[in-house]
Amino acid sequence: MSPAELSVAFFLQMFVILAACRASGWIMKRLFDQPQVIGEMIAGVLLGPSLFGLLAPELQQAFFPKDTKSVLYVGAQLGVGLYMFLVGLGFRTDHFRLTARSAVAVSLSGMAAPFLVAILLAPWLLGLGLFGPQVGRLQATLFLGAAVSITAFPVLARIVQERGLAKTPLGALALSAGAIDDAGAWTVLAVVLASFGGGPAIALKAIVGGGLFAIFMLTMAPRILAPLAAWAEREGRITPPLLAIVLMLFLLSAWAMDAAGLHSVFGGFLLGVAMPRGVLSREVRKQVEPFTIVLLVPMFFTFSGLNTQLTMVNTPQLAIIAAVILAGSILAKAVACWVAARATGQDNATALAVGTLMNARGMMELIILNIGLQRGIIGPALFSMLVVMAIVTTVMASPLFELVYGRKARAAGLLGDLSEDEPHESGRTATAAS
Repeated sequence: MSPAELSVAFFLQMFVILAACRASGWIMKRLFDQPQVIGEMIAGVLLGPSLFGLLAPELQQAFFPKDTKSVLYVGAQLGVGLYMFLVGLGFRTDHFRLTARSAVAVSLSGMAAPFLVAILLAPWLLGLGLFGPQVGRLQATLFLGAAVSITAFPVLARIVQERGLAKTPLGALALSAGAIDDAGAWTVLAVVLASFGGGPAIALKAIVGGGLFAIFMLTMAPRILAPLAAWAEREGRITPPLLAIVLMLFLLSAWAMDAAGLHSVFGGFLLGVAMPRGVLSREVRKQVEPFTIVLLVPMFFTFSGLNTQLTMVNTPQLAIIAAVILAGSILAKAVACWVAARATGQDNATALAVGTLMNARGMMELIILNIGLQRGIIGPALFSMLVVMAIVTTVMASPLFELVYGRKARAAGLLGDLSEDEPHESGRTATAAS
C-alpha cells in the first residue's frame, strides 16, 4: 500500500476500533456491571479472525489489511508502554507496610502454586508443539508460570476503589499482594526474554542492563527527578515544556529497555514508580491518561484480537487442553491465595475476597502473551487459549467478589466513595483502563 492508501485505511480502521470498543464496553457495563476494559478486551477478539474474520472475511480484511498491522503494532506498543507508566505512577509503597506479613504470604503462594501448575503442564504443551520450536523446557515453564501467576493489578485496584475499600485491611492486603505478585511475574518474564537474545552475552546484557536500570530508577532517579516536581509545584500545574520533558523521559526509558533486550513496558513502569508524587504525577496523569486509555489501549486490544484465532481450538483435544489450562489457572491462583490469607489470620470472607481479586489477569496477562507471541515463545493456538483464560478470569472477578464479600462489606458500613484527596491514583487509572 502507498502512504496515502495506508493513511486512509488507518483512519477508517481506528473509527471501527473505537466504535466497537466503546459499544462493547457500554454493553458490558450496562448489562453485566463489568468494567469498560472487559468490553474492550472482548471487542478486540471479536474484531479479529475469531468472529468478524469468520463471518465476513473479505470485509474484515478490507478494514484490517495486512499492511496496516505494523502501524497498529506501533500504536499498541506505545499504548501499553504509557499504560504501564500510568500504573507505575499509581504504585503505592505504603500499602506494603500495612499488611506486610499476609501480603507477602498471599503473593508468594499466588506465584508458587501457578508455577507448580506450569511445571506439570509445560512438558505436555511442549510435546504438543504449542510453544515455539526454539523453546526449551525451562523457558516454557518460566513463561507459562509467569502468565498463569500474573494478577491484573489495575482491575484489582478498580474493584477496591469502587467499593470504597482502599483504607480497609482488605484493600491494603489485596493491593500489596497484587503489587508484589506482579513484580515477581515481570521479573520472571524478564529472565525468559533475556534467554532469547541469541547467546549468553546478549542474555547477560539484558539481565545486567535491566537490573542496573531498575536499581538506578528506584534509588537515584527520584532525586534526579525532584526538580521537575518542584517546577510543577511552583506552577501549580504541568506546563507544555514540562510535559514534553516527562514524555521524552518515558520514550528514553522505553528505548533503554528495548535496547537492553527486554521490553519497553519495563521502562515505562519503572519511570512511573520513580516519578515524584504530588502535582507532577497528578497533572501528568490528567494529561496523558485520557489519550492513552481512549485511543491507544483499544489499539492494543485490537492488535491482540487480530492475533487471537479461537477457531484454532477446533478439536476435542485442543478444547480439553484449553479447559485444563483454565481450570488449573483458576484453582492454583485463587485457592493458594485463599489458603495463604487464612493461614495468616484473615477471616474466611476476606480470604475468599483476596483469592477472587488475585485470580483476575486482565490487561497485564495480554501484555505478557503478546510479548511471548512476538518473540516466538508461544504459538498462535496457545496464545488463543491463554487469551480466553485472561478474559474469563477477569470477567469472573467482580461478580465473585460481590458474592463472597460485597454484602459483608456493606453490612459493616465499609462501602462508600473515596474522598477527592485520597491519593489512590492506581485506582483511578484502573477505573478508566482496567
